[in-house]
Amino acid sequence: MKPNILLSAALLCASLFAASAANAEIPQTEALNRFIEQMVKQHHFNATELRQLFQSVAIQQPILDAMGKPAEGKPWYQYREIFMTDSRIDGGVQFWRDNEAALTAVEQQYGVPAEIIIAIIGVETKYGAFTGKYRIIDALSTLGFAYPSRSEFFLKELENFLLLSREEHLDPLQPLGSYAGAMGLAQFMPSSYRAYAKDFDQDKKRDIWHNPSDAIASVANYFVANHWQRGGAISYQISAKGDAYKKALSKGVKPDVSVGDLRKLGVEIPKQLGNNESVKLLSYPMPDHEQLWLGLHNFYVITRYNHSPLYAMAAYQLSQAIRERNAQH
Repeated sequence: MKPNILLSAALLCASLFAASAANAEIPQTEALNRFIEQMVKQHHFNATELRQLFQSVAIQQPILDAMGKPAEGKPWYQYREIFMTDSRIDGGVQFWRDNEAALTAVEQQYGVPAEIIIAIIGVETKYGAFTGKYRIIDALSTLGFAYPSRSEFFLKELENFLLLSREEHLDPLQPLGSYAGAMGLAQFMPSSYRAYAKDFDQDKKRDIWHNPSDAIASVANYFVANHWQRGGAISYQISAKGDAYKKALSKGVKPDVSVGDLRKLGVEIPKQLGNNESVKLLSYPMPDHEQLWLGLHNFYVITRYNHSPLYAMAAYQLSQAIRERNAQH
């Protein structure tokens, strides 16, 4: 698409949004000017069209407010309750039935179990029921230009969003997503969309908003790109004698201790895990006790989707519940 017409569809919509966005319009700051200059210089966008586009973009206070209240800020036992519900488990079983052919084909091709893919989509959007209400361009612009602590990250995502809009022939004023700019059933950020989204049904569109098979393949492709191990275990709940195990608790999610060292600290670990295998010892507080889990390599891969160990454990436990209930049916 030629640069001088790439935003033509957006400009047709600009007047429709101008009135509603005027009160929260992005000011013509140096940061905006630098961003536009970068898009022109590096990616050959048209400066006039970009300036007109941003006149229709709104800085939204609710987005800034939401950034201060992430679900991952809850303790584990409260966070778990958000996702381990009958409605989300049953929804996962129904999603499996509705998309069985695509899930089977993707699992065979990529090696990622169907229940893991389903659980990710279930945690992210409840199987497409809640894909977000904010325009992506508003979310990324708000956080890029009005949220200084993360501005570099979100301006990079804004850059990727404008690029994918050009590549996929999308009107950049139309796509909706989360307050952080995540999109579709899989809630991909724009950079992840450009790198990992798949056109599974080969209709020449990578549609993670409305096409479950594309979303399913995209999640699997993301995991494979982050070195998912086909057939590998994910996590084990364990127990320990005494308090010596606490020496092995540390920040982060990457496997950083050997099974052998944990056994020496009184941790009781399944026999199938060899002493030389690297794992992550994880502690999840409950109201009246502590749960101990081992995170293996594939658990770490799940955290590449969302770096929170709460998120990865919720996705894993939801996947197991969906698999068990599906087997019962």
